[in-house]
Amino acid sequence: MKTIAEAMACAEALRQEIARHRKRYYVDNDPEIADGEYDALERKLLEIEAAFPELATGDSPTLRVGGQPPEDAAPFSHTIPMLSLDNAYSAEELRDWENRLLKTFGDTPPTYFVEPKVDGLSIAVHYRDGLLVAGATRGDGETGEDVTANVRTIRSIPLRLIRRVSHLEARGEVFFPRSAFEEMTRRRMEAGEALFANARNAAAGSLRLLDSKITAGRRLDCVFYQLAQYGGVMPGTHSEGLQLLRRLGLRTNPLNRSGLNLVEVLEYLNDLA
Repeated sequence: MKTIAEAMACAEALRQEIARHRKRYYVDNDPEIADGEYDALERKLLEIEAAFPELATGDSPTLRVGGQPPEDAAPFSHTIPMLSLDNAYSAEELRDWENRLLKTFGDTPPTYFVEPKVDGLSIAVHYRDGLLVAGATRGDGETGEDVTANVRTIRSIPLRLIRRVSHLEARGEVFFPRSAFEEMTRRRMEAGEALFANARNAAAGSLRLLDSKITAGRRLDCVFYQLAQYGGVMPGTHSEGLQLLRRLGLRTNPLNRSGLNLVEVLEYLNDLA
C-alpha cells in the first residue's frame, strides 16, 4: 500500500465486505465463505489500520476485544421508556385478553405476531450515521446503564449497519448461548471459582462487568425484538419493523411467526413447548 488514498479506498471496501459477510453469517444464517476467510478479511483491515492509524473508524474489528475498563457504569436516559411485558398463563387468559381487544377496537379478530421470549438482559442500541454509538441496559425503564464497551464485544451486534441511516434505536435481548455457558461453567469449576445460578444471571452479570475484556471472552449473543426509533418512515407494523432491522444487519429470532389468529397462536405455543 503506497498512499493513504489507496489505503483509505481499500479499508472502506473491506469494511463493506466484512459487513456483508457478517449479515450473511449472523442474520441470514447463510455464510458464503469459511470462518478462516472471514478472519483473514478482518486481519487485512487491521493491518491497514496499524499502518495508517488515522483510518481507524468506530466499526473497526479491533473494538470487539474490549478496551480499558471504565471506572464506573454511567447512567443512560432512555428517550422512549423501555417497558416490561405483561403475562398470561393460560389459553383462557389469552382468549379473555382478545375479547377485551375486540370490545375496544371492533369485532374483526386481529392477527398476531409471535416471537419466543429469550431469557437474558434487555438492551437498547443506538446508531448514528450507520455506526454503533451507544448500548444501554433497561434499568428501571427510564434510566439504564451505559454498557457500550461491552455491547461492542458481542459479534452478532454489528458495529456498522448495512446501509447508512441518520439514527436508529433497536431493542433486543443479550443472552448466553447454551454451549458458551456450559464451557464457561466447566472452566470455572476447574478453577474452583463460584458458578452462576443460571444462564440468564450469567448474561446479565457479564454485560454489566466493568472490564469489557472479560465480557469479550464470554461469547454473549443477541436477538433484536423492536425497532424503537428510525431516521426514516417508521414501518406500519411490528413485523415490518423487524424486517427492516434484518435488512440493516440486525439479527431477529428465527422462530418468529407473523399473521396468526388466536387458534394458530395457541397451536404454535404448543409446538414451541
